[in-house]
Amino acid sequence: MLTIIPAIDIIGGKCVRLSKGDYNQKKVYNENPLEVALSFEAHGLKRLHLVDLDGAKAQNVINWKVLEQIASRTSLEIDFGGGIKADSDLDIVFNSGATMATIGSVAVKSPGLFFKWMEAFGAEKLILGADVNNRKIAISGWLEVSDIELGDFLNNYIQKGVKKVLCTDISKDGMLQGTSHSLYNEIMQQHPGLYLIASGGVTSVDELYKLAENKIPAAIIGKAIYEGEIGLNDLQKLVLTGEFN
Repeated sequence: MLTIIPAIDIIGGKCVRLSKGDYNQKKVYNENPLEVALSFEAHGLKRLHLVDLDGAKAQNVINWKVLEQIASRTSLEIDFGGGIKADSDLDIVFNSGATMATIGSVAVKSPGLFFKWMEAFGAEKLILGADVNNRKIAISGWLEVSDIELGDFLNNYIQKGVKKVLCTDISKDGMLQGTSHSLYNEIMQQHPGLYLIASGGVTSVDELYKLAENKIPAAIIGKAIYEGEIGLNDLQKLVLTGEFN
């Protein structure tokens, strides 16, 4: 069963989308992220991926009040990412109502800190962020590409107890040109049992069916919703069938 996870990206407290992670290619879709989240909930969706793009750039959590507002006014299960670099950031995120935190940059630059958090909060509450550009890990809101290969990165962390991975193909993100089925299938073949969240370029309901058929556990949808490529009514019907959640 594929879990559908709509995304809200925040800059300046507003709901935006970027193309290929480029902050210069920003489009504001709604001034009020809570309104968007309430709409998701009203259509039967239960999860939310909330990204603090200001925080990712600034290296500390900034838009926690948006998280707090959505968490207190909806029953959505929220995973929050962007700018989580220190104990204080993670405390803010969980105290503001996030169920899970997505950690990318720290896992690359300070693995010891990541494992400290995993020990403190448990593997179920931490999602390893694996954002890739040409199979290399990118960090800091995709502003920096490392030399670390995706395969090595995943092997290292999964062997040490990571259970959830959010993998975004940056080249696909926000482009509405389809998602990286081969990449996600490859990851699942190498790591059966992993809770993989596929992200980047999901453009149609057909693609959701294909991800489900390939036993991908979850998928994030962003721009396709905001641009009307996938309607919320369509997602509601999918959830009602019981094939998706």
